[in-house]
Amino acid sequence: MSLETILNHPVARWMEGDAPANDIAVGTRVRLARNLEDIPFPGVASIAQMRQVVDQVRQAVAGAAAQGLGQLSFYAMDELSPLTKELLVERHLISPQHAQTGAGHGLALRDDERVSIMVNEEDHLRIQVLLPGFQPKEAWRIANQVDDALDARLVYAFSDSIGYLTAWPTNVGTGLRASVMLHLPGLVRSGQIRALVNAVAQLGLTVRGIYGEGTEAWGNLFQLSNQVSLGRSEEEITDHLATVARQVIQQERQTREALLNQRRIELEDAIYRSLGIVTHARSLSTKEALRLLSDVRLGIDLGLISGIPQTILQELVVRIRPAHLQRLVGRELSASERDLERATLIRERFRVQR
Repeated sequence: MSLETILNHPVARWMEGDAPANDIAVGTRVRLARNLEDIPFPGVASIAQMRQVVDQVRQAVAGAAAQGLGQLSFYAMDELSPLTKELLVERHLISPQHAQTGAGHGLALRDDERVSIMVNEEDHLRIQVLLPGFQPKEAWRIANQVDDALDARLVYAFSDSIGYLTAWPTNVGTGLRASVMLHLPGLVRSGQIRALVNAVAQLGLTVRGIYGEGTEAWGNLFQLSNQVSLGRSEEEITDHLATVARQVIQQERQTREALLNQRRIELEDAIYRSLGIVTHARSLSTKEALRLLSDVRLGIDLGLISGIPQTILQELVVRIRPAHLQRLVGRELSASERDLERATLIRERFRVQR
């Protein structure tokens, strides 16, 4: 399947399908950082060395794909347009930093978008698995399978005493970062989110915004992830994240019920106002649209709104982003034009459902 065909699909494929705890958990990600032996990290490698990494990984990916890992295709970053790169960022398939790269950088992508490998981002390889809902163990299983297949064809930089060597010290050891994206409007609305952030930090986890470190939690979407990868096995890291995430999910559910019982009129008013705005507004910024869609999704989950799919938030969180709007319209858009097109897209999407 070509990259053009993949990106023509209106929704990121990795978000599709029923999944555990999908009333709170939007998606799960596992990422492994790996580097090749005897080649400097991308930050200090020469262009010739980086191209050497690209060639080795391209060959390894082709061999791994032939052994039952699915249809993995390789793309050189300097052959992708700026718009294509931004589309990949908005679907969480590459990082914003990788979108700025060109010659000597690459991307391997499976046609279901659930497996992607960034080549020469901060590390030589960033193996990533994305799954819908709450599936940390399954995401780790797939990532481990991909890692083993590549490890059989590449020589990783590895120390018997500390584990995998990485560009950032916080990734040394297992090289594993696991995260769960959570929709937490109840904890935000009740004023408990700051206490939650502080509490999980004490447990060795961190809470970030929708696109990771340094980003805001628009639409009440938060990423819960491990902070370090040294001193624990991959299974221990994944299990610990899963345990804490389950507690957060349960707390969010309890908080929603408490809000419904104790502040029902206030909650209903906010939800129905948001529904009214998204179905009639003529101009919406990304931040405002995600806030309103978060309220609508909460109303769906609480049974206050019917006839609209539960997946509306994760669908539109991608489709309303700038690059996706530009692709939809077929031309470059100014900020004000994007706001108009975003509102139109949302109105039409809701009109189909109601």
